Amino acid sequence: MEVNRDRLDKIAVVGCGAVGGFYGAKLCQTGCDVHFLLRSDYEAVRENGVRIRSAEGDFDVHPTAARSPGEIGLCDLVIVALKSTANHRLGELLPPLVGEHTALLTLQNGLNNEATLAALFPNRPVFGGMCFVCLNRTKPGVIHHIAHGKIVLGRHGGSPDGLTGAIAKLIRSSGIPVDVSPDLERAHWEKLVWNIPFNGLGVAGAAGLDATLVGRLVPSQPIGPCLATDALLDNGPWEQLVTELMDEVIASGCALGHDLSPGLGEHQRNRTRVMKAYLSSTPIDFERGLPLELDALFRLPLGQAQAAGVETPRLTALCNLLAELDDRRKDSGSNAA
Repeated sequence: MEVNRDRLDKIAVVGCGAVGGFYGAKLCQTGCDVHFLLRSDYEAVRENGVRIRSAEGDFDVHPTAARSPGEIGLCDLVIVALKSTANHRLGELLPPLVGEHTALLTLQNGLNNEATLAALFPNRPVFGGMCFVCLNRTKPGVIHHIAHGKIVLGRHGGSPDGLTGAIAKLIRSSGIPVDVSPDLERAHWEKLVWNIPFNGLGVAGAAGLDATLVGRLVPSQPIGPCLATDALLDNGPWEQLVTELMDEVIASGCALGHDLSPGLGEHQRNRTRVMKAYLSSTPIDFERGLPLELDALFRLPLGQAQAAGVETPRLTALCNLLAELDDRRKDSGSNAA
């Protein structure tokens, strides 16, 4: 069913970590009526607002803070920025926010997030946004914007339309560059070219190079710190793994019908060098003992690549090692309990 209006007056942000907090704050800065659905950061945001610390200029905003979706009510646009590991909660969190004129935009990493929203709300328009940005949440309500920020926007299950343009215009009004893509799945695979090596190897680096090469933990190798982007790009063997993983992802995307540029990997590596020592979201989750986004970021892309007949030895080994590391995290949590 087509939405019959392009007004986007009231906005809810569900998942207010680094990504949701930053883009929600940018929209709030323009005067939009933005509501943050919060848990652990509620008190900090209610008292001090959201504080963005950026080389492009610091700013503070004061969105409406809520503990429950019922406090917010129906919205024109719902932005979902939860980790995909929390998608099982969407059926509980979103219905009080979604009415007959509500559009949904997911800024989550990986594959299948738009399909999850579309299954929950089959008559609502669903959009995906790939965020090419370097961010960290440094403490409750405080976000460090390091570099970049562009969003590539597409409509799930259809071509860009008037509502797509309205959402792009809204985001651009906050100073965020937006590219509208006619092929949302291709845009996802373009971002996976970055996400898989830097998020995956960042975690795998804690197990060491030998474990990463063979795809399983090495008993004599202790678990160390995760690797930031500079450690991956300034060390020959690790940089080679980054390159090989990018090549596998590009080959997989092309085999699935997405015309990815052969030079995309080099472009992504060059863009990453300006980030200096950036620890991406998956290594941060691992170091905090949180679940890894294995399905959306790694297993689903691997499954699609294998179905398309692409040989992916590096991605296969990486998935196996990440699963083993995540199982160890679960066991450690059970033992601690």
